[in-house]
Amino acid sequence: MSILTCQGVYMIGGMSLRYALLGLLSAAGPSSGYDLAKLFENSINHVWRAGHSQIYPELSKLHADGLIEVEAEGPRGRKIYAITPQGRAELHQWLLEKGREGPVRSEGALQAFLISALPPAEAIGVVERVRAMFERRLADLEARHEQMSGGSGGDYFGRYALDLGLRQTRTFLEWADATIADLRARAGS
Repeated sequence: MSILTCQGVYMIGGMSLRYALLGLLSAAGPSSGYDLAKLFENSINHVWRAGHSQIYPELSKLHADGLIEVEAEGPRGRKIYAITPQGRAELHQWLLEKGREGPVRSEGALQAFLISALPPAEAIGVVERVRAMFERRLADLEARHEQMSGGSGGDYFGRYALDLGLRQTRTFLEWADATIADLRARAGS
């Protein structure tokens, strides 16, 4: 099963490494901590960043809470984790919860709010750098989409998140173009 997600811009309160790992184990099946870190890096990392130093302690907590189990142990202490029925139930409940509202934090949105504190030429430079980043992100997401479109029936984990990422990124490019045009008009360029 391929795992893809969008390149998120906002960090939404209530989202947790715990549920990201439970979701990966649910979708990908039994996996080692190393395998989960690689899956994370190639998929969810675009929405929720976490490194090995965060993943392994969280796996220990999930195991202690009975949400995952050690299915097998290999050489050098390598553990293969599997989601338990209790873990599936908790993930299911978390996905179904309504009204999970928390603070939405975006450094980019804060910069957009404060961009007028810069002289127009500097502000244009900042927005042009942001635009270039979104162009790269869009190219990456379009390549992922193209790769998945050639797959079997388009049924893959992360499909809706990928679509959301494409739409958000296109919207941010439109915002950047409009902002640059406005800043240039204000600067008389």
